[in-house]
Amino acid sequence: MIEPRAWQRMLSGRRLDLLDPSPLDIEIEDIAHGLARVARWNGQTIGDHAFSVAQHSFVVEEIAAHVRPGLAPRWRLAALLHDAPEYVIGDMISPFKAALGLDYRLFEERLEAAIHLRFGLPARIPAEIKALIKTADRACAFFEATQIAGFGHEESLELFGRPPAGYALKIEPMAATVAEARYLERYQLLAEAAGYAPAAQAFNTE
Repeated sequence: MIEPRAWQRMLSGRRLDLLDPSPLDIEIEDIAHGLARVARWNGQTIGDHAFSVAQHSFVVEEIAAHVRPGLAPRWRLAALLHDAPEYVIGDMISPFKAALGLDYRLFEERLEAAIHLRFGLPARIPAEIKALIKTADRACAFFEATQIAGFGHEESLELFGRPPAGYALKIEPMAATVAEARYLERYQLLAEAAGYAPAAQAFNTE
């Protein structure tokens, strides 16, 4: 019998083995392109455009820097990449992740480790930084929930907590091409500041 295919071909031409992902097969252009086309909240949001994981990611990076002034560029880069595995696996809502259980978590962690190594970060982010990114992630989710996903204010406070003092956000979902370009721009700035900026590679569509 033919073994089921366990790799995905990216627009860059890379073939990423989903069961054993190699950092060498991961490109920032593929991540930005994919995340800009993955909708948060399973697309259940208002507006002409979906609120993409790409846009969510650079907002989370901004919030993390607000919460921790002077945050090192490498950890701001980690915040930008915090949902990068979703360019392959999509944005599963938290209840579904919980239902899938440990196997899904291990798969996600393996892919996340490969992404971190590809972009000059440790495979496992320090617990303190991970907690900071989670705080920023929940704050962004609060703004998303109350402004575009139909949640009430009090309900959102219960689910996501109160956003950090002094930070306000007006959610305006971007077109996929705009979010993709903005994500790549943030990556380049942060990677250069962190001392890690591999040359961008054009998509190979052969």
